[in-house]
Amino acid sequence: MKLKSLAILAASAAVLATSVTVTPASAYEYMVPQLVYRTGPYAPNGIPLANGFIDYMNMLNERDGGINGVKVKVVECETAYNTKVSVECYENLKNEGDSGALVFNPHSTGVTYALIPKATSDEIPILSMGYGRTSAADGTVFPYIFNFPTTYWSQASAFIKYIGDREGGMDKLKGKKIALVYHNSAYGKEPIKTLEVLGEKYGYELMLLPVDHPGQEQKATWLQVRRGKPDWVFMWGWGVMNQVAIKEAAGIRFPMDKFIGVWWSGSENDVAPAGEAANGYLAGTMHAPGSDFAAIDAIKKYVYAKGNGAGEESRVGEVLYNRGMLEAVFTAEAINNAVNIHGTKEIRGKHVRDGLEALEMTEADFARIGLKGFMKPFKVTCEDHEGGGPVAIQQWNAKDGKWVMVSDWIEPMKDIIRTLVKEDAAAFAKENNITPRNCG
Repeated sequence: MKLKSLAILAASAAVLATSVTVTPASAYEYMVPQLVYRTGPYAPNGIPLANGFIDYMNMLNERDGGINGVKVKVVECETAYNTKVSVECYENLKNEGDSGALVFNPHSTGVTYALIPKATSDEIPILSMGYGRTSAADGTVFPYIFNFPTTYWSQASAFIKYIGDREGGMDKLKGKKIALVYHNSAYGKEPIKTLEVLGEKYGYELMLLPVDHPGQEQKATWLQVRRGKPDWVFMWGWGVMNQVAIKEAAGIRFPMDKFIGVWWSGSENDVAPAGEAANGYLAGTMHAPGSDFAAIDAIKKYVYAKGNGAGEESRVGEVLYNRGMLEAVFTAEAINNAVNIHGTKEIRGKHVRDGLEALEMTEADFARIGLKGFMKPFKVTCEDHEGGGPVAIQQWNAKDGKWVMVSDWIEPMKDIIRTLVKEDAAAFAKENNITPRNCG
C-alpha cells in the first residue's frame, strides 16, 4: 500500500476498526487504540503482536464482562510501520469513544519518540513495553511514558553478563570482539551507547554494522563479519532483516550459539525460514515461550472456540503472540488499578497513567491471571518506569521447532544503566525546559 493511501486511511479514521465488544452503543466502554501493522514489510511480526493483544481483551469481555464490568473496545489503526501515519492515527484516535484513548501502544521506537511530547501534553500514557526511548525509564522527567518490564540498555548489559559467564568470567571479555548488526533506525541505535560504555569497562572491541530498512540486502554486512572475525554477534533487528541475517550468518558458518538477537529478533518468524541452519541461535526474552498457561487456555475457550479468534489458533503461544497478550495484560491491570485508585469506572488517560505507575506484578499476580511462571515479578514506581526486570536467554531448537530457555534470569547492571538513564533524561529535561517532578 502506498504512503499516500495509508495517510488517507488514517486521516479518514476508516482504520482497521476492530471492536471486541457486542454491547449496545449506549453502554460505556473503555477505548484502547492499537497502532498496528498488519500490512507492509514488518507485517509478519506485527500481526501476531496485534492478535495476542486483541484476543486477550476479547477473552476478558467474554469471560468477565470486561474490566470491572466495563467492556473494552480495541480500535486498530493500520500504520504499515510508518511514523508519519502512526502520528496521524494517534491524533485521530486520542479522543475516540466514551473514555478517550486510555493508553497508546506505538509498537515502534521511532513512533514512541515522536509521541512523547504529544502524549505528555494530552495526558495520555504511552506503554512502549520493552522498547522506545530507554531514558523514559526516568519517571521524574517522563511522567506519561512507560517502558517496563525492562529496556534495551538493561538487555544489552544482560547480554554482556551472559557472554561473560560463557567466556569464564567478566575479565575474560578483555580483547574480545563483539559485532552489533543493527536496524539503521532509532530502534537499532538504542543499545550502542550502553555497549560502548561497557566496552570501555570490560575491554572488548565493538564493531558497528548498520543495516538499512527493510534489511533484505546484507551480503556486505556479513562479509564484514567474516573478515572481522568477531567472537560474538548481537543483533538489533526487526522483520525480514532477522530472517536474512540468520541465513547469512549460516552462510558464512558463524556459530549460532554465539549469535544473540534482541527480543524483537527472537520469534518463530525469524528462525523458521532458515530451517536447520538456525539451530542454536540465541535471543533475549522478557517472558516464557509456549502455550502451556491458563490464560492461553482461557483465550482458546472463550475466543477461538466461539470462532472469534484474531488469527490461526495453531499460532497462539508463539513468542510475538505471547508478547502482544502480555501487553494486553499490563494494560488491563493498569486500567483496573486506575479504577481502584480513583474510585470511579469512568476514567481517562491521566487516571490510567496513575494505574501504570502503581503497577506491581508479583508471582501471585501472575498466577491469578493464569500466567504462573511466565516472567519475573517487577514493580513500577514514580521514579522508575522500567521496573528493573531481568532478562533471560532463549535458544532455538530447530529439531523440535520451539524456543527453550537456556539461562537463569539475568539481572541488568543496574548501577551503570541507571546512571546512563539519569544522564540522558537530565539532558532531555534541560533541552525541553522540563522541571523534573519530585517523587518524594
